[in-house]
Amino acid sequence: MQKKRQFQRALLLAAFLFFIFGFLTWVNGTLIAFFKKTFELNHFNSYLVTFAYYLSYTLMAIPSSMVLKKIGFKNGMSTGLLIMALGCGLFIPAAKLASYPIFLVGLFTTGIGLTLLQTAINPYVTLMGPHESGAKRISFMGFSNKIGGIIGQLVLGSILLHGATNIVQQDELNKIIFPYLIITALFVVMSFILRKNNWFPEIEEEKEEHKTLSTHNDKKNVFQFPNLVLGVIALFCAGATEVMAIDSIINYGMSLGFPETRAKLFGSFTLIAMIMGYLSGMILIPKYIKQEKLLKYGAITGSILAILVIYSHSSVSVFMVSLLGFVNALFWPAIWPLALEGLGRFVKIGSALLIMSVVAGAVVPLLYGLIADTIDSTQKAYWILIPCYLFIAYYGYFGYKIKSWDKQNPWE
Repeated sequence: MQKKRQFQRALLLAAFLFFIFGFLTWVNGTLIAFFKKTFELNHFNSYLVTFAYYLSYTLMAIPSSMVLKKIGFKNGMSTGLLIMALGCGLFIPAAKLASYPIFLVGLFTTGIGLTLLQTAINPYVTLMGPHESGAKRISFMGFSNKIGGIIGQLVLGSILLHGATNIVQQDELNKIIFPYLIITALFVVMSFILRKNNWFPEIEEEKEEHKTLSTHNDKKNVFQFPNLVLGVIALFCAGATEVMAIDSIINYGMSLGFPETRAKLFGSFTLIAMIMGYLSGMILIPKYIKQEKLLKYGAITGSILAILVIYSHSSVSVFMVSLLGFVNALFWPAIWPLALEGLGRFVKIGSALLIMSVVAGAVVPLLYGLIADTIDSTQKAYWILIPCYLFIAYYGYFGYKIKSWDKQNPWE
């Protein structure tokens, strides 16, 4: 009973951490619009914000898993928060020097810290209870994350995009200093508190390891688990759709002629839709529907909504982008447990590979910006989402079931 209460407390604290870095992560859409206006950037260069932020996932996910093996989940989270504080702190000299490259370095550094934090906390939440309810626990984390994102977009959007029609560059950049000073201090304090308290007990992976070794004793490395490898690709696609729906919608609305005072709210609409999706997952899984079924139904619905984004008129099209948030919320919680199932001693490296897939947030928005600049249409550029939804549907129907690369017996 005491251990159960300890894990319940850890789950609530994990949810609070997800709230905090949701506040920081999902303000990128606001930063894209803010930097585009302030530094007079084209679409491609404005999406270097997401490129810098999410590139760190690819470069640091494997090193993060190695760090976690040495220092454990709890200390990994604490160290991640300190690195995030450093990245946010770089925004202050970047604003003073009016340097877009320094802002990008700050975003990259923040991403490194978040990579370590997520590599620790995602498998922690997945493994702290039954596999069948793993999606439900991650949905709870996602719910907290998106609540933080909504508050972040509303607060920082009101500060950064308010009165941004007549630009005086240094005056605009000075707006960013105080909020990021507060965020930096908050991360330092949280890191210290987390390190000094035993709020996150270490997960016992040995039981899962023995279970895996008894059923997959021929597995020598993590790439011999097709459900993981295909899950990484599926999570790449899910990350692409999620980041695109949240971080592109403000810029998209402004490109269609909506004023900044209205467009700054669009990202929050997507996040609200995601919250509704997470709540649906928490209610439905696993009592009413299996996580893999919700995954494939969500992917098909996402494909239909993406087509409506491309061919609808302005207000309806923006609304459809925000609705993508609902189905996107179903993917991350469902893919994680399916991809990590049966990994045992490979779970930390498997988690790192899944975290690496979030590099989609760096690549796909940048590619979207390039396409939009090339064809001069931010709307038609959303075709980039269709292949992503189709692969997620494939994983939900077939991919997660594949347990071997042996063509003669792929299901075992």
